[in-house]
Amino acid sequence: MRFLLLLSLLFSTLPVVAQSTGDAPQLIEGPQTTSQTTSSPKSAVMNNDSVVKMVKAGLGDDLIIQTINTQPGRYITDADALVALKTAGLSDRVIAAMMNKSRRQITNVPETEKPVVLSDVNEIGVYYKDRAGRWTAIDPEIVHIKSGGFIKSTVTNGIIKQDRNGRVNGRESALALKRPIEILLYTPEGVAASEYTFVRFRLNSSNREFRILTGGVFHSSGGADRDEVPFKPVRTAPRTYEFTVENNVAGGEFGILPPGTGNVTNGGKIYTFAIVE
Repeated sequence: MRFLLLLSLLFSTLPVVAQSTGDAPQLIEGPQTTSQTTSSPKSAVMNNDSVVKMVKAGLGDDLIIQTINTQPGRYITDADALVALKTAGLSDRVIAAMMNKSRRQITNVPETEKPVVLSDVNEIGVYYKDRAGRWTAIDPEIVHIKSGGFIKSTVTNGIIKQDRNGRVNGRESALALKRPIEILLYTPEGVAASEYTFVRFRLNSSNREFRILTGGVFHSSGGADRDEVPFKPVRTAPRTYEFTVENNVAGGEFGILPPGTGNVTNGGKIYTFAIVE
């Protein structure tokens, strides 16, 4: 009888033993790593003074340009600032890198700010295809045109054409694009794309200039001093022409000049953009 009582007590304690000896997850507390407790410091934003200090320290152009391209920066590149930077000893390559960085900040629209969507290209103008595949209007600037070589042209009864020199205020355009660039021309009724002129600007301290139609017999002779860029527009719809600026076109400031542009006294318009590396 005593044996049965002991056996009964033994079985009644088994669940308690199993619960007391079972494995249970354990939390091991320890010191947290630095990455868990602190956030990495943000890189300082570079500016004009930062680049001047790098030049004064004797760093090479290649290293400075690489730093400009890879580090966040906000640069002032108006006419007065360019003169100050040149006086401080910056090379043209370094200054150009600062200008390109500033323009990329303007043209890289944040994802929260969607560009204007053109459901149809139905206004006369010049457009480029953005990264989303939409045709976006290129804003025009005022250009002043003056003619040269009038006496020579008059004496030869127009066989030798007059020069046409154009000037746009400001050293750079607001729009910067990377090649290849798809361009669309939507022309006025009765106007062909061949009447437009694609030009490369010559840069001055406070403006951009170009020369076209430099004297030659029947407009057939080019010359090294002309700033026209060859392009081959293809008609894709009524009054609509497209062409691509390929990778073989070097970077710089460019403009598309529509026909019928004004002269030196009344400004016309030119659609401007920059090509950056």
